[in-house]
Amino acid sequence: MRTARRLVMHEVRLLVSLVLWVARRTQGADGGRAFGYARGQGAMMAGFGFVCVVETVTMSVLLRDWPTVHAVFLLLDVYGVVIVVGLHASSVVRPHVLDVEGGSLRIRRYVHVDLRVPLERIGAVRRELRMTHERADGELDVEVGSQTTVTIELTEPVTHLTFFGRRRTVRVVRFHADDADGLVRALGRARV
Repeated sequence: MRTARRLVMHEVRLLVSLVLWVARRTQGADGGRAFGYARGQGAMMAGFGFVCVVETVTMSVLLRDWPTVHAVFLLLDVYGVVIVVGLHASSVVRPHVLDVEGGSLRIRRYVHVDLRVPLERIGAVRRELRMTHERADGELDVEVGSQTTVTIELTEPVTHLTFFGRRRTVRVVRFHADDADGLVRALGRARV
């Protein structure tokens, strides 16, 4: 039951992200400096959306003689296109947020990841482009387009809540930011 609720909430958040994207609003960036990460995946998401649209048209042609089956597949295909657009919208409206006054860095990806890192726990921060990521205990890789550009090492672990609600403690966080150099400099100034 809890898993079903999480899945429904995920879909609701994606739809809310679509509305915010159309309204040109961001979510959760109040009081802090936003750092986007959507450019690193824009072309990939556009390509994925295009493939979904082509599949929708193809299935409509193939199933035109079976109206009930056609209607079901059309509904599922259109919903798939909405989800793809919603994923991209969520990456645009939910940027990383550096809140110096609040003392935290909020690392996000779509509606899946929302990790708050207290600034006092950041031991080291560096710009580091990584294209491959192997899962390791105590490490969280928040990739965009299979790459990360910023690495943060923590003095004390923080708890990351996974998509299905499992808790993981992490000491190293790698994530992508469009302006990785600017984020690293801003974090350096905020930690002083």
